[in-house]
Amino acid sequence: MSQHDDQTTPETTDERTLRRAKRQAMIDAGGNPYPSSFEPDAHAARIEEDYASLEPGQDTEDVVCVAGRVRAIRNQGKVCFVMLQDHTGQIQLFFRVNNLEPAAWDLLGTVDLGDIVGVTGTVLRTRRGQISVAPTSLTMLAKALRPLPEKFHGLSDKETRYRQRYADMIVNPEVLETFKKRSRMIAAIRRYMDGQGYFEVETPILQYTLGGANARPFVTHHNALDMDFYLRIATELHLKRLIVGGMERVYEIGRQFRNEGMDQTHNPEFTTMEAYRAYTDIEGMKELAEGAFKAAADEVCGTHSIVYQGTPVELGGTWRSATMAELVSEAVGEELSIDTPLERLREVNAERGLEWEESWGAGKLLFNLYDELVESTIVDPTFVCDYPVEVSPLAKRKPSDERLTDRFELVICGHEYANAFTELNDPVDQEGRFADQVAAKAAGDEEAMEYDHDYVRALEYGMPPTGGIGIGIDRMAMLLTDQPSIRDVLPFPHMRPEVTA
Repeated sequence: MSQHDDQTTPETTDERTLRRAKRQAMIDAGGNPYPSSFEPDAHAARIEEDYASLEPGQDTEDVVCVAGRVRAIRNQGKVCFVMLQDHTGQIQLFFRVNNLEPAAWDLLGTVDLGDIVGVTGTVLRTRRGQISVAPTSLTMLAKALRPLPEKFHGLSDKETRYRQRYADMIVNPEVLETFKKRSRMIAAIRRYMDGQGYFEVETPILQYTLGGANARPFVTHHNALDMDFYLRIATELHLKRLIVGGMERVYEIGRQFRNEGMDQTHNPEFTTMEAYRAYTDIEGMKELAEGAFKAAADEVCGTHSIVYQGTPVELGGTWRSATMAELVSEAVGEELSIDTPLERLREVNAERGLEWEESWGAGKLLFNLYDELVESTIVDPTFVCDYPVEVSPLAKRKPSDERLTDRFELVICGHEYANAFTELNDPVDQEGRFADQVAAKAAGDEEAMEYDHDYVRALEYGMPPTGGIGIGIDRMAMLLTDQPSIRDVLPFPHMRPEVTA
């Protein structure tokens, strides 16, 4: 028995036995509890909308064909009320013995909660005022052998809900709505990107050189080539190869894989959109980020003024841009920058109980203050700019100060939603930074990148000035559907496997 099973009891086991007996009886009588097809021509929400003007007790001659899962049954002898659920909502079925063939009425008596059925009938509003379908035929489409769980919500059942997402979606319609919104959100982003002249492309998931981000990879083995490959941690380096090849605007929405921990905003398998545009810089990427988020918010929320976990967030207007040094200075009440003496930056870190290392330069010390003190306090969309080069191995240096990079992170409600660079296109500079990453890996940094010789070769052919951005699709879905955890916007979040006998 699974240690995460749905609390099977003798009663539910008996219920499953009874349902199996009903299934077999239908088969023995020449019926089919699992027919191949059925063609509904109407859905619950549309019927409610189209017939909203019907008066109580008013019938129509309009015939519809609907299908869905039985969620409630109330049998009153010669009439029976059934609540049918499809992906748009619920509609009442008003069965009357005189409207059905005897075989169909007998079949109705064997229907259980959770069964999937199809009916054809006329639309009416009952005397009590409920829009209903009065069936003249009934078809069993899938006999449910397992009863639906009675309670599938609350913190105590979170693990079961994630593990048995199908049951979670049946019993909690708001979960299904979240996934529908996620789908609409991604479609809206695609429409926006296509409208901006970007080409959607696909790049390899299996890669033999680790690059594009600092992260621990998953490793797999290719039998035919007898060599190990990585599951990609980013799409960046392949997309920029396409910029070198002449595709001036490209993007990819796809899965990334990082062999790291799981928490409220991290899953080892996640979705990003990465986009690259020739002849622009981070200013162009700011415009892209604003445009994509606002297009998604329009589609999912219908407004730019949203609420996330009780906190009002304004996505409208022009978003703030601020340097990391500005934000740190505001937080500590003292002007700090990359020019602040090392000793003072160390003191400020220590005064606030933050750990630091002797090898850290001013940039890393400043970043530590931002990371620990500032990021979590930002609510409205803010482009945090001017990251130190030590923490930005692929970003172009700022012409005004080569210790900083032309990079921003988009932060909303204390979390990073996007990371963007004016891309490094100097092959000699890139060689040096790859060499630094190799040295860091040799020193024990498991998240450091490898030296990508082919990418350097591509840069040697010449890559135009380019802006690039990566946007976290899962986190955007959390924001726009008001979900507290990344698991709530992933249909199948990663979990430990069930232990079965």
